[in-house]
Amino acid sequence: MTVAASNRLTEWFAGNGWTPAEFQQTAWAAYAAGESGLIHSATGSGKSLAAWGGPLLEGLEQAAAGHQTAAGFRVLWITPLRALAGDTLDSLRTAAAGVGLDWRIEKRTGDTSGGARTRQRRRPPEALVTTPESLSLLLSYRDAARQFVPLRAVIVDEWHELIGTKRGVQLELALARLRALAPGLRTWGLSATLGNLDEARDCLLGGSARDGRLIQGPPARPIHIRTLEPTQEERFPWAGHLGTQLIDGVIEALEGDGTCLLFTNTRSQAERWFEALVRARPDWIEGLGLHHGSIDRSLRDRIEAGLAAGAFRCVVATSSLDLGVDFAPVDRVIQIGSPKGVARLAQRAGRSGHQPGRHSQILCVPTNALEMIEIAAARQAWAAGEVESRPPLRESLDVLAQHLVTLAAGDGFEPDALYAEVRTTFAYAGLDEAAWQWTLDFVTRGGPVLAAYPDFQRVVAGIDGRYRIAGRGHASRHRMSIGTITSDAAIAVRYQGGGHIGTIEESFIARLRPGDVFLFAGRSLALVRVRDLTAYVRLASARRQAVPRWQGGRLPLSTALADRVLSLLAEAAGGHFDEPEMRAIRPLLTVQSQWSELPRPGRLIIERTTSREGEHVFIYPFAGRLAHEGLATLCAWRLGQITPATYSLSVNDYGFELLGRDLPELSTDDWRSLFDADGLVEDLAAAMNASELARRQFRDIARVAGLVFQGYPGKGKSARQLQASSGLMFDTIDRYDPDNRLLDQARREVLDSALEVDRLRAALQQMAAAELALHHPARFTPLAFPLWAERLRNRLSTQSWQDRVARMVAQLEKAADRP
Repeated sequence: MTVAASNRLTEWFAGNGWTPAEFQQTAWAAYAAGESGLIHSATGSGKSLAAWGGPLLEGLEQAAAGHQTAAGFRVLWITPLRALAGDTLDSLRTAAAGVGLDWRIEKRTGDTSGGARTRQRRRPPEALVTTPESLSLLLSYRDAARQFVPLRAVIVDEWHELIGTKRGVQLELALARLRALAPGLRTWGLSATLGNLDEARDCLLGGSARDGRLIQGPPARPIHIRTLEPTQEERFPWAGHLGTQLIDGVIEALEGDGTCLLFTNTRSQAERWFEALVRARPDWIEGLGLHHGSIDRSLRDRIEAGLAAGAFRCVVATSSLDLGVDFAPVDRVIQIGSPKGVARLAQRAGRSGHQPGRHSQILCVPTNALEMIEIAAARQAWAAGEVESRPPLRESLDVLAQHLVTLAAGDGFEPDALYAEVRTTFAYAGLDEAAWQWTLDFVTRGGPVLAAYPDFQRVVAGIDGRYRIAGRGHASRHRMSIGTITSDAAIAVRYQGGGHIGTIEESFIARLRPGDVFLFAGRSLALVRVRDLTAYVRLASARRQAVPRWQGGRLPLSTALADRVLSLLAEAAGGHFDEPEMRAIRPLLTVQSQWSELPRPGRLIIERTTSREGEHVFIYPFAGRLAHEGLATLCAWRLGQITPATYSLSVNDYGFELLGRDLPELSTDDWRSLFDADGLVEDLAAAMNASELARRQFRDIARVAGLVFQGYPGKGKSARQLQASSGLMFDTIDRYDPDNRLLDQARREVLDSALEVDRLRAALQQMAAAELALHHPARFTPLAFPLWAERLRNRLSTQSWQDRVARMVAQLEKAADRP
């Protein structure tokens, strides 16, 4: 880089009161040398400028030399959330203007108008902020090669949010195409709070990973993690509840000056907490905000603008505000419930304390007693540098099929050259010739079952050997379906007099009748009618409301955090209560020790209790909710092979419950046979109706691969229609094309993602090798009670569940108080 260009960037830094950090200067030099890599640094440390500075310096040098480049994009900035694009755009523009670089910098997301998109294709800006989906869309047009030939750099923001997802795989394929179009392209990723850094870098860079750099930023700012503990007068719940019983402590924390972000793990919790704060302090109504992904974009924009301006006392949010540009006015963060992961806690805490000399701080509000252990475990894990890894996905053929149709709709492709290109990605490095030919046949003929239907013959080979889209209709439908994000069909929520409020999953609305009241976007709404995938509502004054429950609302405890929790319990068993949270719940842990015992590594606790419902067995492997779902089903099925019976199951992050009328008496050897890892996959398939699970998973795969079309704008298909279409497709292919690779993928994804089979197998191996401790307590222990309450939640309405749980808590606490 020239001295003049470097001086201009340094002067702009100085004008803002900054000094370039060593890692930023290292990144600028690496970029100038033509290198690619991953920049890993904490939130708010300046990693965005570390990545953006290189292209700025290059642009200044070329402008000074009078160098003219061909029309086309020079820099792409990939963001995982389109909601972040606006703030990112402002930051990039500010830096470019600050150094005097006359670049057009624009954004292109799903919110960009059609006119702006057309203009960008005709006259590309020098820099574009976009998403993986919009990048793929750009590649689907005929002029893609011309637009991307001048490309010098791609910067992928928040790479840790994309790796390990199909969106990340989609981006890997797009990057491989860009490298083919623009040799010498540099790729830089930005990440924070990620464990497997070398693997993350290699995944981002693909075939060029051997030359990639890993640049570490300064050590993360200290995070002050504390827990809001109940007073001695308060009875802390053993299980359940949304944590609003500690609202007085939260109100006290919000009394001071400054802005607070109050994070919840689910949108339902966010709705409840916003309502609770408004009721507790109606005088704060103008200073309270609610932000989550289902609320209308314009409403979220207002919240974000007010947050950046410091206009709010508190904004209640979900992960929708986890990422992105720093909100400097945020002084503190509150986390409702367990963070469930070390990285999530650090990411959220890092949203505060961005002023010079300030530390990040987070107040954790447990929703039940055992969550206090998880908070203490998260503090210890962060201090020890134990952050979760995010393993990349491999060979998702549905994403590959979509990519082939995308390129066919654009400039077309030559099969041999594209096969070599695809294999430069981390995801498809091991793709064999047979799998490639199968995917090629799938997009050209639909496979042997669908070959007779023109709709599935989307790609055709020309006389020149180049593969292109079959027609305009195919191209149009494909462009409307590009992407890998799948979820329950979204129902728009509108006032009956007009005005869009947001979206709710169809499965929730389907359970409501006209007149039913539910809480959404911080308002009590009464359902008027549902028509054309729109729920029309009116404001309601009723105080009892249903709260929408979105898919994916229950986060599993990470392995790193689960291991720390088990270690803390082992310390408690030895009489050590070093963390304040452990001291606060010492009475509860004492009850667990008296009625049974505390778990510890290498020792598996099994409790057997009799109630009016039947016989309960509680087992505590500490393997996480998803693995416990598989373990519970597997053990119930294997028990059924010994003595035919019907069992009710319940799981949480700590263990699982089996309930039956007559459970057989089991010896230690019998238990170990139940925990045998041999035949795991086969037994799971028999126990869990694997065909039905695969059918459900196939719906998402079919949509990504292009087998199912979601419909044109305003005429979308309902979730039931999509499920029926994909279900029929699954049954037909399963019967007439059993070797179809998408069926295999559906079964594999059920095991890998839905059941975490690797974690399940490791748990079985540990359980079989552990020392077994069999107990017969007279009543539910503190570890067993949450599992009982969880099962009850799935059978009773919210109100009756809360009443029954409260009664049982009172009975158990009374028993615990007895000498």
